[in-house]
Amino acid sequence: MEHIKVILLQRVAKLGHIGDVVKVKPGFARNYLLPKKIALRATEENKKYFEERKAQIEAANAESRSEAQKIADKVKAFSVTLVRQASEKGQLYGSVTARDIAMAIKEQGVTVAAGQINLNMPIKMLGVYELSVDLHPEVSVPVKLSVAKSEEEAQQQFTETENTSAAVA
Repeated sequence: MEHIKVILLQRVAKLGHIGDVVKVKPGFARNYLLPKKIALRATEENKKYFEERKAQIEAANAESRSEAQKIADKVKAFSVTLVRQASEKGQLYGSVTARDIAMAIKEQGVTVAAGQINLNMPIKMLGVYELSVDLHPEVSVPVKLSVAKSEEEAQQQFTETENTSAAVA
């Protein structure tokens, strides 16, 4: 399958920065990059358009990055607790999704989309998890998540992990 060239209008992780001309698979461009206005097809006409608008695009990106940084400063100190039912062995009845985490963060006064929460794997056990929230392609913030049977158990999990990390350091 032939790759197509696109001009990136914003930074895309593992792909490139603003203004880079990169080769991508047609489906990725057609179904993700182009509809979300993350990239333009790399035609001569679009290259001229990008060069004319480069300052505006970079200014808009800088503004959205600074907004994301403000939110990141609020979220940095967050520790999120989710109370769930689980078996005696700690196996959850169901799993914790990015949407659940986004709702818990929203309850603390900051709105994030479920798509911004980076879960490496599904959460199906009780415990403390370290995950990241991608607020902007260039701004990511770590958040601690405690999944427990009760609020008291969650606080105990947080203090145990802090004591363990302090003993390791």
